[in-house]
Amino acid sequence: MFKTVAVPLALMGVFSFAHADEGQWQPYQLPQLKSELKRIGINMPAEKLADLNKHPMSAMVSLGGCSAAFVSSTGLVVTNHHCAYGAIQRNSTAEKNYIANGFLARGMAEELPAGPDARMYITDKVDNVTEQVMKGINAGMSGKARNEHVENRIKQLIAECEQDKAYRCSVPSFHRGLEYYRIRQLMIRDVRLAYAPSDKIGNFGGEVDNFEWPRHTGDYAFLRAYVGKDGRPADPSSENVPYQSKDFLVVSAQGLKNGDPILLAGYPGRTSRYKLPAEIRFARDVSFPAKVAESRADLAVIAAATQGNAGAGVRYASVVKGINNGLKKTEGLLDGFARKDIAAIKDAQDAEFRLWFAQHGSNKNLLKELDAVIAADMAMSDEEFAWNVASTSELLKSARTLYRLAVESEKPDAERHTGYQQRDMTIIAGKLNRLEQSYLPNVDQARFTAALQRYNQLPVKTHPQGLDVLLPTPESVAGLYQHSTLGETAKRLAWMSKDRKAFEQSDDAFIRLAVKLHDAGMSLENRRKELDGNLERVIPQYMQVVIEWKKSQGKPVYPDANSTLRVTYGTVAPYSPRDGISKGPFTTVEGIVEKHTGKSPFNMQDSLLTAVKEKRYGVFKDSVLQTVPVNFLSTADTTGGNSGSAVLNKNGELVGLNFDSTYESITKDWYFDTAITRAIHVDIRYMLWVMKEVDHADNLLKEMTVKYPAK
Repeated sequence: MFKTVAVPLALMGVFSFAHADEGQWQPYQLPQLKSELKRIGINMPAEKLADLNKHPMSAMVSLGGCSAAFVSSTGLVVTNHHCAYGAIQRNSTAEKNYIANGFLARGMAEELPAGPDARMYITDKVDNVTEQVMKGINAGMSGKARNEHVENRIKQLIAECEQDKAYRCSVPSFHRGLEYYRIRQLMIRDVRLAYAPSDKIGNFGGEVDNFEWPRHTGDYAFLRAYVGKDGRPADPSSENVPYQSKDFLVVSAQGLKNGDPILLAGYPGRTSRYKLPAEIRFARDVSFPAKVAESRADLAVIAAATQGNAGAGVRYASVVKGINNGLKKTEGLLDGFARKDIAAIKDAQDAEFRLWFAQHGSNKNLLKELDAVIAADMAMSDEEFAWNVASTSELLKSARTLYRLAVESEKPDAERHTGYQQRDMTIIAGKLNRLEQSYLPNVDQARFTAALQRYNQLPVKTHPQGLDVLLPTPESVAGLYQHSTLGETAKRLAWMSKDRKAFEQSDDAFIRLAVKLHDAGMSLENRRKELDGNLERVIPQYMQVVIEWKKSQGKPVYPDANSTLRVTYGTVAPYSPRDGISKGPFTTVEGIVEKHTGKSPFNMQDSLLTAVKEKRYGVFKDSVLQTVPVNFLSTADTTGGNSGSAVLNKNGELVGLNFDSTYESITKDWYFDTAITRAIHVDIRYMLWVMKEVDHADNLLKEMTVKYPAK
């Protein structure tokens, strides 16, 4: 059963003052938000929402980077099309292109494997373990010793939690290291693709419309969880059976209207709401511009290397989509920083805080220590960025992972570095296996060659110490690929069982390079541990007083997103991005017809255009709009990782799927502006309409429990 977690003293009394729709709340915090939920019209009891073993929280799923939800008792899960894109791409070929044509399994026997590294995670227990993690820490510890102590305590807590191998456990920090919670999740290892519309629907508008509004994208897909005949998670097998999900969401086709309340539950990735002004300026002026330039350059290399080769384009479709999504978001952040001086806003807040701290703070050296560790963190981030540029090769990454595994395997399992324990073997194998569908030697070679050229152009002060003399020259890269067999899946996987000596005696070019780079990589990692330990000592003290300061102002206090289950709330609402312009909150299928050009990314399939022309809307026609809504806006607080998150109406029924934010909202990861922050959702009526009128996915419609409007 879900364990009730005590609310930290620093947070008591804060929640009744929460305002607007800002906040990515831990489920246990929701009872303190009763008045807010009642204010917007949510009917579900807050205590029920806080219980992970009760509806609707027990239906929520993490895909390890995206969110999803069960919609049937036989393990059927709905998420975004772009979250299932890897599974779609993995099963596609130039001749059988499920990206372009869509895929529908008419029965469970036709469902396709989502991939060796595909997982579903169902959170069922959360414990506050701050005291256990911090036990034994003393003021005399070095940063590295402190960091390793915390890591070892976390590994012990995880090992205790994973006595039952059906579960995957983690101990993330909250409030930048002030608190630690142990999260227990059932881990489903056999995931299959059940249905995905054509990308003409699932990615209509492509990168042109990404983060834009108005939007007309049917960003949805269905996966299914499978387990062994005993009902427990098992490796993929034809003998497995559909997972019997103890809870699932009722799908409501009754729709929403402007001003209606919504709840949104999912696994948001990372936000930076508590960053200092200096950190914002570093992101704005240094790290984000460098990231944008690097992404653009890498995309250009991939495009040139795959040009004219349809098969290569399919293989790298998922890679390109991922880079493009990150690029558009980072560009949006930079535009947002240019449009609104968030650093200046933070300056004012920071000055106010420091004035308050001078009167109320006890550790007068805290802010000086804080500024010093933040400066060191930014400097090391430059080196880590340079290292990542120099490592832009899938074969090199694989070789380094394999050699590190051999080195760590010499230690007792409990002493291995996180990510290289026995519990991680299937994940490592899955990543190595995945290259079979997303790697071509000529493309990888082109990416590595160009990346080394870019690395050589970075400021020398950002080059990690000792790395330059170890790297190959751009001119010698071709020889590495000619003298390596790591591009072959079976041979790549075989290295998982070899010892350190075998690596050090190998004549495989990439294995030899990985061995040569190992000490330099460990030096950088150990420096990072020292710095992280110092951050873990100083930042929590800072966050404690920030919370007290915010509490004194009656402002909401919630931890930054960290890929754990969160709930946010809001209302369906339009917005004004600039003077004289109002947008939203709904788009309709007529807008698809208007955007359709017959050319990608605005090329809609004929069957859908015909259904709109003939107005075959049926029960999915909105009574106000007099047509089928496609996407809608809400004021919910979301970020990356919330893709696929269930959007619920006031009764807890599924009415939409989160998939994006407006371009003006991207800076919400750093600063939540209530006036313009809007999340973009697929209206579930559009999904149901496409399933019925266009793709004829009648088997899945029958499997789900759909509540239709009264006739």
